[in-house]
Amino acid sequence: MLDEITKTWNPVIGCLHNCSYCWARGLAETRLTHIEKYKDGFKPKLAEYELSKRFRKKYVFAVDMGDLFGDWVPKEWILKVLDAIKNSPSSYFLFLTKNPKRYSEFLDVYPENLVLGATIETNREYKVSNAPSTHERYKSMVDLSYPTKLVSIEPIIDFDLEEFVKWIKDIQPIQVHVGYANYNHHLPEPSLSKTRNLMALLSQFTKVKTLRIREKYD
Repeated sequence: MLDEITKTWNPVIGCLHNCSYCWARGLAETRLTHIEKYKDGFKPKLAEYELSKRFRKKYVFAVDMGDLFGDWVPKEWILKVLDAIKNSPSSYFLFLTKNPKRYSEFLDVYPENLVLGATIETNREYKVSNAPSTHERYKSMVDLSYPTKLVSIEPIIDFDLEEFVKWIKDIQPIQVHVGYANYNHHLPEPSLSKTRNLMALLSQFTKVKTLRIREKYD
């Protein structure tokens, strides 16, 4: 499997989790409104014309401008995306969701070139979105019987080191992404040293990819 994301692809856009740190919503509602599929901003939408795209030997981040597995997404949309992926067998596709319980609905139809990911920013319960709790996401990923799972700890939020490491180990991901928020959203962030300690412990049993790492804001 390829390591670096080489393409993004958005046959479905939009999200109703209302995360306080969401960069995609701001982009969709400002700089992208001249594009047809973003004319209604971040309203969930299926862009049928995107389904005809083909990818050759790429690692594609699918639906980075939304959450394909949100409870509001019709099952038919998800099946159409999965069918389209089957036409690009030489590429790998990454899904990332804050609602991983829905992954289990499609276990019998997934093509083999998928990585199923979940964003789990912390093991604590901070109210930063309307998404399922981090504990719910953790349990759903542990219960998910799938060989190529990924965890995104981005944006990282302060955590309890021992418990958080156990959560990730229980999930058994092939890779973990770790990074701070892109902008100052006043999140309760861990110190850089604490983050580096987490990454060192995770690297003992999985591959860790470093994203935006910096000293926390005051």
